[in-house]
Amino acid sequence: MNSKMVVKNKMPQLIILPHEELCPEGVVLEVKKGISICNAMLVNNIEIEHACEMSNACATCHVYVREGFDSIKESDEIEDDLLDKAWGLDLDSRLSCQAIINETDLVIEIPKYTINQVSENN
Repeated sequence: MNSKMVVKNKMPQLIILPHEELCPEGVVLEVKKGISICNAMLVNNIEIEHACEMSNACATCHVYVREGFDSIKESDEIEDDLLDKAWGLDLDSRLSCQAIINETDLVIEIPKYTINQVSENN
């Protein structure tokens, strides 16, 4: 008997580490590939700031990609310039509106502050 094994396409996981305000317990989301990290969080009620409405014109949706960073398409010059203005810039920083999810699971940390929050508190 010749049986074929059917393998379902596994959806990638977006693992959000705990953030005091936006996601206190952390969460694991199954998401569609081809959407941005920002969109994936927003459709799952994680209200990450995105002041420019995801048009690659600010740095308020800045995140750290703690695992899976190399699986995301490289940032362009515009994103790099904006990231230079982000609070707490790190080697694994990305704008979540520009980082597109593919088949690789990602571990994301949301920074404690954004530019808007820092300026509002000063």
